[in-house]
Amino acid sequence: MPCGPAGTRTSSTTSSWLFPPRTTKVQLDEKWSFVGKKEKHCDPDDEADWFCGDQWDHVALDPDSRLVLEVVVGKRLADNAVSLLEGVRDRLGGRVPELVTSDEYAAYHEALLEVFGRQEVPPRTGKPGRPSGPQVVPPEGMAYGTVHKTRERGRVVKVEERVIFGDVPEGGISTSYLERQNATDRHRNARKGRKTYRFSKDWEVHEALTCFTMYSYNFCWPVRTLREKGPDERWQPRTPAMAAGLADHVWSLEEWITLPAVQR
Repeated sequence: MPCGPAGTRTSSTTSSWLFPPRTTKVQLDEKWSFVGKKEKHCDPDDEADWFCGDQWDHVALDPDSRLVLEVVVGKRLADNAVSLLEGVRDRLGGRVPELVTSDEYAAYHEALLEVFGRQEVPPRTGKPGRPSGPQVVPPEGMAYGTVHKTRERGRVVKVEERVIFGDVPEGGISTSYLERQNATDRHRNARKGRKTYRFSKDWEVHEALTCFTMYSYNFCWPVRTLREKGPDERWQPRTPAMAAGLADHVWSLEEWITLPAVQR
Protein backbone atom coordinates (compact mmCIF):
# COMPACT_ATOMS: atom_id res chain seq x y z
CA MET A 1 0.00 0.00 0.00
CA PRO A 2 1.25 3.54 -0.69
CA CYS A 3 2.65 5.49 2.22
CA GLY A 4 1.36 8.84 3.36
CA PRO A 5 2.95 12.22 2.74
CA ALA A 6 5.49 11.61 5.50
CA GLY A 7 6.62 8.39 3.86
CA THR A 8 5.05 5.91 6.26
CA ARG A 9 3.28 2.75 5.20
CA THR A 10 -0.38 2.23 5.94
CA SER A 11 -0.38 -1.57 5.79
CA SER A 12 1.66 -4.61 4.79
CA THR A 13 1.97 -5.33 1.08
CA THR A 14 1.59 -9.09 1.49
CA SER A 15 -0.50 -11.50 3.51
CA SER A 16 0.89 -13.67 6.28
CA TRP A 17 2.39 -17.04 5.45
CA LEU A 18 0.42 -20.20 6.06
CA PHE A 19 2.97 -21.68 8.47
CA PRO A 20 5.13 -19.46 10.70
CA PRO A 21 8.82 -19.99 9.88
CA ARG A 22 11.20 -21.53 12.40
CA THR A 23 12.70 -18.17 13.29
CA THR A 24 14.42 -17.43 16.59
CA LYS A 25 16.78 -14.63 15.51
CA VAL A 26 16.09 -11.45 13.54
CA GLN A 27 18.51 -8.97 12.01
CA LEU A 28 17.29 -5.44 11.12
CA ASP A 29 18.81 -2.97 8.69
CA GLU A 30 17.96 -0.26 6.15
CA LYS A 31 19.15 -0.07 2.54
CA TRP A 32 19.22 3.29 0.75
CA SER A 33 17.94 4.08 -2.72
CA PHE A 34 16.03 6.97 -4.27
CA VAL A 35 13.05 7.63 -6.52
CA GLY A 36 12.80 10.26 -9.24
CA LYS A 37 15.59 12.52 -8.00
CA LYS A 38 18.01 12.94 -5.14
CA GLU A 39 16.71 14.21 -1.82
CA LYS A 40 18.54 17.54 -2.11
CA HIS A 41 16.45 18.39 -5.19
CA CYS A 42 13.08 17.66 -3.51
CA ASP A 43 10.73 20.37 -2.28
CA PRO A 44 8.90 19.27 0.91
CA ASP A 45 6.08 21.72 0.10
CA ASP A 46 5.53 20.26 -3.38
CA GLU A 47 3.06 17.36 -3.32
CA ALA A 48 4.69 15.89 -6.43
CA ASP A 49 7.92 15.41 -4.45
CA TRP A 50 6.40 13.58 -1.48
CA PHE A 51 7.25 10.21 -2.99
CA CYS A 52 10.59 11.27 -4.47
CA GLY A 53 14.07 11.46 -3.03
CA ASP A 54 15.55 9.09 -0.45
CA GLN A 55 13.69 5.81 0.03
CA TRP A 56 14.85 3.08 2.39
CA ASP A 57 14.23 -0.65 2.36
CA HIS A 58 13.62 -1.47 6.02
CA VAL A 59 14.40 -5.19 6.09
CA ALA A 60 14.06 -7.94 8.70
CA LEU A 61 16.02 -11.14 8.02
CA ASP A 62 16.30 -14.53 9.73
CA PRO A 63 20.10 -15.10 9.78
CA ASP A 64 19.78 -18.87 10.24
CA SER A 65 17.63 -19.51 7.16
CA ARG A 66 18.45 -16.24 5.28
CA LEU A 67 14.68 -15.72 5.01
CA VAL A 68 13.51 -12.17 4.36
CA LEU A 69 10.74 -11.86 6.93
CA GLU A 70 9.44 -8.39 6.12
CA VAL A 71 10.20 -5.35 3.95
CA VAL A 72 8.90 -1.81 4.40
CA VAL A 73 9.74 0.76 1.73
CA GLY A 74 9.66 4.44 2.65
CA LYS A 75 11.37 7.28 4.43
CA ARG A 76 13.73 6.52 7.31
CA LEU A 77 11.17 7.26 10.01
CA ALA A 78 10.25 5.70 13.34
CA ASP A 79 6.76 4.81 12.04
CA ASN A 80 8.32 2.62 9.35
CA ALA A 81 10.46 0.84 11.96
CA VAL A 82 7.23 0.06 13.84
CA SER A 83 5.56 -1.18 10.63
CA LEU A 84 8.54 -3.45 9.97
CA LEU A 85 8.39 -5.07 13.40
CA GLU A 86 4.60 -5.39 13.27
CA GLY A 87 5.12 -7.36 10.07
CA VAL A 88 7.72 -9.56 11.78
CA ARG A 89 5.33 -10.22 14.66
CA ASP A 90 2.58 -11.23 12.23
CA ARG A 91 4.95 -13.47 10.24
CA LEU A 92 5.93 -15.30 13.42
CA GLY A 93 2.33 -15.76 14.53
CA GLY A 94 2.88 -13.50 17.55
CA ARG A 95 5.91 -15.47 18.75
CA VAL A 96 8.69 -13.40 20.34
CA PRO A 97 12.13 -13.86 18.71
CA GLU A 98 14.91 -14.76 21.12
CA LEU A 99 17.47 -12.34 19.67
CA VAL A 100 17.11 -9.14 17.65
CA THR A 101 20.14 -7.25 16.34
CA SER A 102 20.48 -4.04 14.36
CA ASP A 103 22.71 -1.08 13.71
CA GLU A 104 22.45 1.91 16.05
CA TYR A 105 19.33 3.37 14.43
CA ALA A 106 17.59 4.59 17.59
CA ALA A 107 14.05 4.00 16.30
CA TYR A 108 14.36 0.21 16.65
CA HIS A 109 14.59 0.23 20.44
CA GLU A 110 11.32 2.11 20.89
CA ALA A 111 9.68 0.14 18.08
CA LEU A 112 10.57 -3.18 19.74
CA LEU A 113 8.99 -2.03 22.98
CA GLU A 114 5.90 -0.74 21.18
CA VAL A 115 5.34 -3.93 19.18
CA PHE A 116 6.58 -6.67 21.54
CA GLY A 117 6.73 -4.95 24.93
CA ARG A 118 4.45 -5.58 27.88
CA GLN A 119 3.11 -3.26 30.55
CA GLU A 120 4.35 -3.75 34.07
CA VAL A 121 3.35 -1.92 37.24
CA PRO A 122 6.37 -1.28 39.51
CA PRO A 123 5.92 -2.59 43.08
CA ARG A 124 5.06 -0.12 45.83
CA THR A 125 8.11 1.22 47.64
CA GLY A 126 6.31 2.28 50.82
CA LYS A 127 7.74 5.78 50.47
CA PRO A 128 5.64 8.99 50.40
CA GLY A 129 4.45 10.26 47.03
CA ARG A 130 2.39 9.06 44.13
CA PRO A 131 3.24 5.50 43.06
CA SER A 132 4.74 4.95 39.64
CA GLY A 133 2.33 4.11 36.84
CA PRO A 134 2.56 1.24 34.37
CA GLN A 135 5.77 1.02 32.36
CA VAL A 136 6.48 -0.72 29.06
CA VAL A 137 9.26 -3.29 29.51
CA PRO A 138 10.91 -5.74 27.10
CA PRO A 139 9.11 -9.08 26.68
CA GLU A 140 10.40 -12.12 28.51
CA GLY A 141 12.79 -14.21 26.46
CA MET A 142 13.88 -11.45 24.05
CA ALA A 143 17.37 -9.95 23.89
CA TYR A 144 18.36 -6.94 21.79
CA GLY A 145 21.82 -5.78 20.81
CA THR A 146 23.31 -3.27 18.39
CA VAL A 147 26.46 -3.10 16.31
CA HIS A 148 28.63 -0.01 16.72
CA LYS A 149 31.03 0.61 13.83
CA THR A 150 34.00 2.97 14.00
CA ARG A 151 35.01 4.36 10.61
CA GLU A 152 38.16 6.09 9.46
CA ARG A 153 38.36 7.58 5.96
CA GLY A 154 35.17 5.81 5.00
CA ARG A 155 36.34 2.34 6.11
CA VAL A 156 35.20 0.33 9.11
CA VAL A 157 38.18 -0.15 11.43
CA LYS A 158 36.42 -1.41 14.55
CA VAL A 159 33.15 -3.21 15.36
CA GLU A 160 31.73 -3.27 18.89
CA GLU A 161 28.77 -5.20 20.28
CA ARG A 162 26.41 -3.35 22.60
CA VAL A 163 23.69 -5.07 24.64
CA ILE A 164 20.53 -2.95 24.97
CA PHE A 165 18.44 -5.41 26.98
CA GLY A 166 18.21 -9.11 27.70
CA ASP A 167 20.84 -11.84 27.84
CA VAL A 168 22.76 -11.78 24.57
CA PRO A 169 25.16 -14.68 23.97
CA GLU A 170 28.78 -13.67 23.44
CA GLY A 171 29.46 -13.03 19.77
CA GLY A 172 25.74 -13.13 18.98
CA ILE A 173 25.31 -9.50 17.95
CA SER A 174 25.73 -9.14 14.22
CA THR A 175 24.05 -7.76 11.10
CA SER A 176 26.46 -9.41 8.65
CA TYR A 177 23.93 -11.79 7.07
CA LEU A 178 21.52 -8.96 6.31
CA GLU A 179 24.32 -6.75 5.00
CA ARG A 180 25.27 -9.58 2.64
CA GLN A 181 21.66 -9.90 1.55
CA ASN A 182 21.61 -6.16 0.84
CA ALA A 183 24.43 -6.67 -1.65
CA THR A 184 22.62 -9.64 -3.23
CA ASP A 185 19.45 -7.58 -3.64
CA ARG A 186 21.34 -4.72 -5.30
CA HIS A 187 22.49 -7.23 -7.93
CA ARG A 188 19.02 -8.74 -8.35
CA ASN A 189 17.23 -5.39 -8.58
CA ALA A 190 18.94 -3.10 -11.10
CA ARG A 191 17.21 0.03 -9.83
CA LYS A 192 19.04 -0.40 -6.49
CA GLY A 193 22.49 -0.21 -8.12
CA ARG A 194 24.59 2.73 -7.04
CA LYS A 195 25.80 5.51 -9.36
CA THR A 196 23.73 4.48 -12.37
CA TYR A 197 20.80 5.86 -14.39
CA ARG A 198 18.67 2.82 -13.54
CA PHE A 199 16.91 4.43 -10.58
CA SER A 200 13.13 4.23 -10.07
CA LYS A 201 10.97 6.98 -11.55
CA ASP A 202 7.72 6.01 -9.78
CA TRP A 203 7.30 5.14 -6.08
CA GLU A 204 4.66 2.45 -6.50
CA VAL A 205 6.73 0.63 -9.12
CA HIS A 206 9.76 1.02 -6.85
CA GLU A 207 7.93 -0.62 -3.92
CA ALA A 208 6.47 -3.35 -6.12
CA LEU A 209 9.85 -4.34 -7.60
CA THR A 210 11.42 -4.26 -4.15
CA CYS A 211 8.84 -6.71 -2.78
CA PHE A 212 9.10 -8.83 -5.93
CA THR A 213 12.86 -9.33 -5.69
CA MET A 214 12.89 -9.70 -1.90
CA TYR A 215 10.12 -12.26 -1.54
CA SER A 216 10.91 -14.26 -4.70
CA TYR A 217 14.43 -14.60 -3.25
CA ASN A 218 12.90 -16.57 -0.37
CA PHE A 219 11.38 -19.30 -2.54
CA CYS A 220 13.24 -19.22 -5.87
CA TRP A 221 16.88 -18.40 -5.05
CA PRO A 222 19.02 -21.34 -3.83
CA VAL A 223 21.65 -20.06 -1.39
CA ARG A 224 24.98 -21.84 -1.69
CA THR A 225 25.70 -21.86 2.04
CA LEU A 226 22.32 -23.50 2.77
CA ARG A 227 22.85 -26.56 0.56
CA GLU A 228 22.89 -30.00 2.16
CA LYS A 229 24.10 -33.43 1.11
CA GLY A 230 21.34 -35.84 0.15
CA PRO A 231 21.19 -39.63 0.59
CA ASP A 232 23.24 -40.04 -2.58
CA GLU A 233 25.99 -37.78 -1.15
CA ARG A 234 25.23 -35.13 -3.76
CA TRP A 235 24.73 -31.54 -2.77
CA GLN A 236 21.05 -30.56 -2.74
CA PRO A 237 20.19 -26.87 -3.30
CA ARG A 238 18.04 -25.14 -0.68
CA THR A 239 16.26 -21.81 -0.63
CA PRO A 240 15.65 -19.71 2.50
CA ALA A 241 12.02 -20.88 2.48
CA MET A 242 13.19 -24.51 2.53
CA ALA A 243 15.58 -23.82 5.41
CA ALA A 244 12.79 -22.09 7.33
CA GLY A 245 10.36 -24.98 6.85
CA LEU A 246 8.04 -23.12 4.44
CA ALA A 247 8.79 -25.14 1.28
CA ASP A 248 10.07 -28.59 0.33
CA HIS A 249 11.64 -27.73 -3.05
CA VAL A 250 13.10 -24.85 -5.04
CA TRP A 251 10.16 -23.00 -6.56
CA SER A 252 10.25 -21.77 -10.13
CA LEU A 253 9.41 -18.11 -10.65
CA GLU A 254 6.23 -19.14 -12.49
CA GLU A 255 5.19 -21.30 -9.54
CA TRP A 256 5.81 -18.50 -7.07
CA ILE A 257 3.83 -15.97 -9.10
CA THR A 258 0.84 -18.19 -9.91
CA LEU A 259 0.55 -20.04 -6.60
CA PRO A 260 0.95 -17.37 -3.89
CA ALA A 261 0.99 -18.46 -0.27
CA VAL A 262 -2.08 -17.29 1.66
CA GLN A 263 -3.20 -17.40 5.28
CA ARG A 264 -6.14 -19.77 5.79
